[in-house]
Amino acid sequence: MIKPIADLILKPEQSRYSLVIAISKRARQIAEEAEKNHTVLDEKPVELAVREYVNHKFTMVEKVGRENQEEN
Repeated sequence: MIKPIADLILKPEQSRYSLVIAISKRARQIAEEAEKNHTVLDEKPVELAVREYVNHKFTMVEKVGRENQEEN
């Protein structure tokens, strides 16, 4: 993923690491679904996953870190 693209789609409180994990998980799901259905993808699964994220077809949920849990 190109850094400027991530800067455009991330909210200030969101982690770039979490975005990469969310996109990669969705890309794996897309690839597995295509393989199961014997479908040939015209685009790479990562590109499809990024497009889905930008179009709000899925969201990422970030867990609260250990240091944040101690404050609450």
